[in-house]
Amino acid sequence: MKRILPLAACAVLSLAGPAQAGLFDDTGARQQIDNLKQELQSRLETVTNAQLELASQNEELRAEVARLRGQIEVMRNEIESTNSRQHDFYVDLNNRLGKFEANPANASASSPADGSGSYEVALNFLKEGRAAEALAEFNTFISKHPDNDNLPDAYFWAGTAALQSKDVAAASKHFNTVLGRWPKSPVAADAMLGLANGQIAIGDQRTARRTLNSLIERYPSSEAAKTAKQHLSAR
Repeated sequence: MKRILPLAACAVLSLAGPAQAGLFDDTGARQQIDNLKQELQSRLETVTNAQLELASQNEELRAEVARLRGQIEVMRNEIESTNSRQHDFYVDLNNRLGKFEANPANASASSPADGSGSYEVALNFLKEGRAAEALAEFNTFISKHPDNDNLPDAYFWAGTAALQSKDVAAASKHFNTVLGRWPKSPVAADAMLGLANGQIAIGDQRTARRTLNSLIERYPSSEAAKTAKQHLSAR
């Protein structure tokens, strides 16, 4: 009997060993599965965050493209508007010079003694597109011949030359001189139109609109007033 008990105990122990080892193997497998799940979850979160960031970047890129397209459209409109104003300016310039050349009174007034010779030289410079030289010549004429009959016109053409040279400050000064000293001169309305053109050139649309409206009110029957109305209707 004593010999049978140790043998039975050994049998029980031999059976328990594999079961306990199997239990330990299942625990390790579960731990590995949990580790794999955590790693997979971490990777999924990383991929999701990357996708969200990419989507955000794409949205920002689309917004930037839309903004740049808007700027391009604005610049295109500004260029077209500038080209139109330049075209109108040269048409007006040629028309005014044509009127001067067709006026016998202006032609008969040419004599070096009273400075009309230099006045015509300045006009020719302007007609040839040499605006800076024309402005210098007109300024010289104005300073040397303060009592000349062509002085109102000289100030007007000096303003025109300055505007063509993109010296808006000088142009405004000359145009305002015409309006202040000779408001009833034939070139007064054109001087006011030139003043408005200078304001448009520097982007002061509000002041330009007021100037154009004042031009129409003060000189309603002038050609400049017709041009002013066209400018206002186009804005």
